[in-house]
Amino acid sequence: MLDQLLDIVKNYGKETVVENPEIPNEQNQEVLADATKTITSGFQNVLAGGGLQNILDLFKGGGNTSGGSSGIGGLLKNPMVTMMVGYFISKLVSKYKMNPSSASSVANNLIPNVLNGMITETNNPQNTSFTLDSLIGSLTGGGNGGGSQLQDILDQFAGRGSNNSGNSSGGFDLQDLIGSFTRKAQDSFQNNNQSGGGGGLMDMIKGFLSK
Repeated sequence: MLDQLLDIVKNYGKETVVENPEIPNEQNQEVLADATKTITSGFQNVLAGGGLQNILDLFKGGGNTSGGSSGIGGLLKNPMVTMMVGYFISKLVSKYKMNPSSASSVANNLIPNVLNGMITETNNPQNTSFTLDSLIGSLTGGGNGGGSQLQDILDQFAGRGSNNSGNSSGGFDLQDLIGSFTRKAQDSFQNNNQSGGGGGLMDMIKGFLSK
């Protein structure tokens, strides 16, 4: 799953980062890796805080939580996305010494576009390998276990599910799922802290990007 996410990051990062004269070529991979880590860590934080429902809402509506427009405009109004964008701006300014205006331009372009690409692929019935279950599973360190509970819920939201009984969760207890993934995310954080932090993930991300 991580390699597919990185493909999306590399795709949208080509113009925003790689071809950006304000970012030295030798920093391109590091910046893209930090963008990826910003997104994965953002989702992990939301999951650990019991926010699975917020992620489901994001993926079912492209950031549209108020019945308004979706797409990039909707994403930029989503609190999770603004949190990720703000964190990435701070990272670009503090770590890469970019001026705040340029950092804001890069972050406000790259992060929402990558998320929109993820949402598009997750809602693409022809891409059976890019599912919400595989994404959440990779963020909690447990894989998706062969399950499709979250993707089934997402399909119900999109009107693709086979259950037409009006049960939007497709027969699954959403509260139980939220509790389960919250515990998994918290355990993953604890294991990361005990093993000395997230350097391993950053190394893995940079390894994929160098391919």
